[in-house]
Amino acid sequence: MIDDWRQRRMAKRVRPGNGRALNPIRWWQLPFRALFHLPLPHRDGRRTVYAVDIPYRSDTGSGKARAHLYLDGRHYAESKLPAAFTVEGGTIQVAISAFGIKRCHYVTAAGDEQQLIADPRSAEGRRARLERGHPALSRLLGLLSVLLLVIGVGLNLLQLAEPVSQLPAIAERTGRFESPVQLPIWLNFALAVGAVLASTERAFRLRYSLLDHAGK
Repeated sequence: MIDDWRQRRMAKRVRPGNGRALNPIRWWQLPFRALFHLPLPHRDGRRTVYAVDIPYRSDTGSGKARAHLYLDGRHYAESKLPAAFTVEGGTIQVAISAFGIKRCHYVTAAGDEQQLIADPRSAEGRRARLERGHPALSRLLGLLSVLLLVIGVGLNLLQLAEPVSQLPAIAERTGRFESPVQLPIWLNFALAVGAVLASTERAFRLRYSLLDHAGK
């Protein structure tokens, strides 16, 4: 029931497009734009190609990021994020996090899901190409990302617990907690930067969890 309500709410955000042509991704747009494709074949041999263009910044001045849906290269619809576009046979669901794309999937009416194909010139497409061409290196980067998140988030939570435990209401119930770790400011900053980079790398692979949320 909750999922149905969310879908209806997202559907109300969709606005018709203006028919403009889809512009290719340029190298200088890599940190600011994602582009995904969904080719859907027809029984008569035709093929419809949807594309989802996601600028990470607001392009309307409203402060809200938007996803743009293109049909065969023409602007078909747009929506605030998270978005759910109704297409042939199902919906395209799009969501972002503070670090990049959290979800860009085609969900059929039967409930089957498939991730859209990242444009090869996008940051997500380049990361996917690295995974295909150098799987061992890709796995190593994925492992390092998780380690950076676990270490950064864990150490920061330990240090945060100490001042929180000193609040009178909490101290009376649980006692005061003294963190066994006290890091210099420069190292805390380095860990925070590492956590952001790790979550960004995971976002290039459309990976997202509570750990990434805590990394904010």
